[in-house]
Amino acid sequence: MNWDLSKYLALFVSESREHLDAFSAGLVRLEKAGGAGEDPAAGVDELFRHAHSLKGMAAAMQQEGIALVAHRAEDVIGAIRARGETPSPEVVDLLLAVTDALSEMVQEAGGGGQPAAPEELAGRLDAAAGVLRGAPALADEAPLAAPPARLSAAEKSPPVPARGRTRRLRVEVEVTESSPVPAVRGFLVLKRLEGSGPVVSSIPAAEELRAGRMPGRTLAVEIETDLAIPEVERTLAQIADLARIEVREVEEAAPAPVPPRPEGAGEPARTVRIRAEMLDEFLDVSGELLLATARLRELGRAMPEAGRRAHEEGVDRLQAIAKDLHGRVMTARMTPLTILTDRLPRAARDLARRTGKQVDVVVTGTGIEVDRALLDEISDPVLHLLRNAVDHGLETAAERIAAGKRPTGRVEVSARRERDRVILEVTDDGRGMDPDALRRSAVARGAIGAEAAAALPDPEALLLSCLPGVSTAGRVTDVSGRGVGMDAVKRSVEALSGTLAIQSTRGKGTRFTLRLPLTVAMQPVLLVRVGQEIVAIPVSKVYGAAQASMEGLDRAGGSPQLAFAGGHVPVHDLGELLGAGAAAPGVRRSIVITESDTGRVGLAVDQLLGQQEAVLKPLHSPLSLVPGLSAVTVLGNGRPVFVLDVPRLVAA
Repeated sequence: MNWDLSKYLALFVSESREHLDAFSAGLVRLEKAGGAGEDPAAGVDELFRHAHSLKGMAAAMQQEGIALVAHRAEDVIGAIRARGETPSPEVVDLLLAVTDALSEMVQEAGGGGQPAAPEELAGRLDAAAGVLRGAPALADEAPLAAPPARLSAAEKSPPVPARGRTRRLRVEVEVTESSPVPAVRGFLVLKRLEGSGPVVSSIPAAEELRAGRMPGRTLAVEIETDLAIPEVERTLAQIADLARIEVREVEEAAPAPVPPRPEGAGEPARTVRIRAEMLDEFLDVSGELLLATARLRELGRAMPEAGRRAHEEGVDRLQAIAKDLHGRVMTARMTPLTILTDRLPRAARDLARRTGKQVDVVVTGTGIEVDRALLDEISDPVLHLLRNAVDHGLETAAERIAAGKRPTGRVEVSARRERDRVILEVTDDGRGMDPDALRRSAVARGAIGAEAAAALPDPEALLLSCLPGVSTAGRVTDVSGRGVGMDAVKRSVEALSGTLAIQSTRGKGTRFTLRLPLTVAMQPVLLVRVGQEIVAIPVSKVYGAAQASMEGLDRAGGSPQLAFAGGHVPVHDLGELLGAGAAAPGVRRSIVITESDTGRVGLAVDQLLGQQEAVLKPLHSPLSLVPGLSAVTVLGNGRPVFVLDVPRLVAA
């Protein structure tokens, strides 16, 4: 019987990545625990389970290259367990390199490839296992045998039957409650058993498993094979999520009884994995439904009074359903921050090894959930802040000791929720930032005038580090010092309707604070009119509003200045910025105070139309190439309205 494995490829890739992420994070925790004098046994056991599960899944999917590398890594971990010691940094480096190689191989397998095991890496794993076994093992454990040159028969898929008498075996397995797809596990069991010999009976049948049905999470199979019982058990032990495996010999004529269903047992809770792209499509559809509802409400206002009441009641009911649907889709898209933060200790550890520094990474608040789309966009900026903190913020151990600090630097990544915002902070106890040096660098680059730089308070001067090319790094590395990166961080945060703030004290450290919405699908916006155009400004970027005529404003350096909050902000005519032309002279305008790359600015508009919740739609080419536009929304009357990216609009 030929089995089509392609339908299970996406599941294999997803679960393999989970095991590799957990393996990488577990290695960093194990190394850190060893440095603190803690018992490494639990951490080593966790690593062994992940490597063993990955090997079994790869073998079941006939990905022999991945299975071989995982098997060799399993050998190294087994040797570490036999020694009862924390692995050395060099061994951790090797195993982290294995996770990177396996990640690339899994990616290739996801595209339909059959990646071969890297010979050089496999050789290094063999050598490491040999060195580890050469040391005295624990008294109660015998040294492990040398790793095989290639997978044994029991580790391939399908296994090659050993010679012996043919017997009928009854195999019963039970899938764990935590497995999201028990029928897939049952299918893999049946496939592996088919390689051991002819399948006589299967309950549930193969067709039921293919349809995703596996009552009670149990599978009973009878096969005729000349493999011994222990060999069959070893074959199945490679499949993840099996809570119980029982293999026994039965008489050939004995019928295979149906496994009894526990009395009173109801239908188990069912879960299903769904592609993130499909959730995005659901969100788009539910957003369109909300917009259509608003359109129906707008049309109802033109109806005769007699029929308007019934129409409005129907629209109210439709809107309630649409909001509920939209909310449920948003809940399904919410993802814990741990998906992001689990990568950070590994990144900090690798960079610290390269720069010869010592660093502890402390992560708190990872249980907070945010929109998956936001998590995707913020991952690289947070990683960049962490790398900057280690490479540029923290001193070397010798410098820290000379400054009266602990030799090991500390970087803390924390998250907390404040109403409808999530606050992410990256804090280090390093050398801090110099606002005066940033002012000088910005002036030298021509990014800001000398007078304007001198007038900036320190918190805003620190934000000069987010201007392209502005840096105070004394050296250039492949990580930081070129004045690039922080501008991308700020743009990414602002594109999500978030804000970035920097606090720093010389010699004490620096704190980067990212204030982000929980979701990027719906945002409050301020609608403004300029001439005949209506545009939207994210409310999170609005600091206030005032009224004045452009001619009545103070002028410094030739540009209008508005007195606001104890200082002055430059004012731009939004009509001129948008190419719609300036307003008539002498007209009193509304001025919205918002934010640009160089600080607060005022935008002169003709009318403030009020605030509303907007369903945001991303822009596609060529509109996405227009500077100053970040998204589009649709009003209840069907009119599309662009959401402004004020920093890019002012800088264009």
